[in-house]
Parts: sequence; C-alpha cells; structure tokens
Amino acid sequence: MKAIIPVAGVGSRLRPHTYTLPKVLLNVAGKPILGHILEELQNQGVGECCIIVGYMGDLVEEYVRRNFDLDVTFINQEERKGLGHSIWLAREVLDEEPVLIILGDTIFEVDLAKVVNSRQSALGVKPVEDPRRFGVAEISGEGIITRLVEKPENPTTNLALVGLYYITNTALLGTSLDRLMSENIRTRGEYQLTDALQIMIDEGEQFTTFSVEGWYDCGKSETLLSTNRHLLSRRSTDRQFPDAVVIPPVYISPNARVERAVIGPNATIADDAVVVDSIVRDSIISDGATVQQSLLEGSIIGNNAAIRGQFIHANVGDSSAIDVGTW
Repeated sequence: MKAIIPVAGVGSRLRPHTYTLPKVLLNVAGKPILGHILEELQNQGVGECCIIVGYMGDLVEEYVRRNFDLDVTFINQEERKGLGHSIWLAREVLDEEPVLIILGDTIFEVDLAKVVNSRQSALGVKPVEDPRRFGVAEISGEGIITRLVEKPENPTTNLALVGLYYITNTALLGTSLDRLMSENIRTRGEYQLTDALQIMIDEGEQFTTFSVEGWYDCGKSETLLSTNRHLLSRRSTDRQFPDAVVIPPVYISPNARVERAVIGPNATIADDAVVVDSIVRDSIISDGATVQQSLLEGSIIGNNAAIRGQFIHANVGDSSAIDVGTW
C-alpha cells in the first residue's frame, strides 16, 4: 500500500509562524507535524509515499529526505485549487494497488491493518459538534456511505470526514478526478475530493467507514497546543536538571538548555532552545528559541525567536524578539 499526503497549503490560520515555515513543519511534542504522520505510516508498514508540496515545498522535501528512509515522490502543486486538484496531480502514482490519502495537517491514531484487511474502500469518520466545518458522510442502515457533502449548511449527519481515505478502486478514483477537471466541477470555488468520491459512489463503488477516535487537528494555534498536550500525555520525556523543576508531561530535547526554570506541565522545548530564569507551561518553544526571565503559558514561540520579560501570552513567529523588561 502507498500513501498520498497533500501538504501544499499556506497555513494562514497559523500565522505568523507560517510566514517562514510550512505548516507541516511546525513543531508539536518534539517533532514536526509531518514527522508524526510519516513515523506512524512507517510503523504500520507503509513504505511508499507521494507528497504533494507547494508553499515552501523545498523545505518539506529537505526534511523528509533527511529524516526518513522512504520511497518518496514529490509533486509540486503550483496553483492551489482544492484537495481534488491536489490528488489529481498525483494520478501518475495511481495503479492497481490501494492507496491511503492522508491530509498533512492532521495527526491520527488508528489501526490501519483492520482497514486494509477489509479490502473495501473506506473513509475515516468521527462525530463532531459542528459538522458545517467539514465534509460529512451520510450512511445507510448497512453502514454503506450513500452521500458525501462538503461543508453542508444544513447537515443531516454529524459524521465528519477526518482526512483519512482508503481507496481500493484507484482506477475509478483516477477517472472521477479526471471528470472533475474536464467538467470543471467545483464546490465553493475549488475542486473537492469529496465530489470525486461522490462520483465513485454514483458509479457503484461501495464505501464503508472506520472510526478514528485519535484525530488531532493542527490547523490553528489553539488546536496545535491541544494536540501538543495530548501527545505529551502519551510520550513524555524524563529529563532532569540540577537547578530546574520539570513537571510532566513534557518534551525537552537533549540539545536544549534549561537553567533555573520550571518546565511543564504540557511544555515542548525543541532542539537548541534555551530556557533560563523562566516558567514555561502549556507552550511550544521551537528550535533555537530563547526564553529568559519570563512566565509563558498557552504560547507558541517560533524558531530562533527570543522572549525576555515578565508574564506573557505569546504567539511569536520565527526570528522575532520581544523584550518587555526584566524581573
């Protein structure tokens, strides 16, 4: 089985961080978002990937090739016309082998073996409070999907598509995507993957669903911090310092420097970060960032940024500096 991962988005909801870094390379619980996804795929036996890049795609390719021993194809999406357009660009990798499509801003925890062993096309779903923000799946009494709707104004179901799509009939997927493009079928101004999947359903392809309880959105600052909290609760590191207090769960890089500080709970201190004379909790301190004489909570500090001062709630992009005085 191979995977297609579209990561071409600009990530406007995560600015200022995405002015200088693609969204999928933002750090959460000690590694980039994309790193969590690729690590999970490797653990579940997926060795071949096609990654659709766009915005700062060279940084994505450099990160993947440096850190993962995978058979990877990179395809550039110069114009971002929707998820359906993104997957259509990857049609050259579609063959008789089933394919798993994974959105690049979502970290998941699900047993893919059960999905693959069913040998039936299936879409990952999860009940949500506000289905209007998502594509949704309407299902029959037998558990077969009858209709897919992208961001419905009046949803008839709360089963949201979470960004995991297992397709066995890849030939039909390819022709359905071709039809989207040739007939200029758009929803909300974009070519939607849900529309292509609905064409497959109309052509007789049967889709079932699989439940994805471990679905962690990284599309906004607040959800990135929420995902950071969850991942740390499962993968906390145990690093101690002679003049600092560490309150689990935390991730502290072996290359980070911590002096006269309180770290945690729910704090990520990334590679080459420096935290001195400070308290950091429920925050992400990214690569090479410096925090001095500060109390940080609910904050994201970008790569090589510097914070010096008193109590602060910060969302600071890369290579910035804030100095609000000393203790």
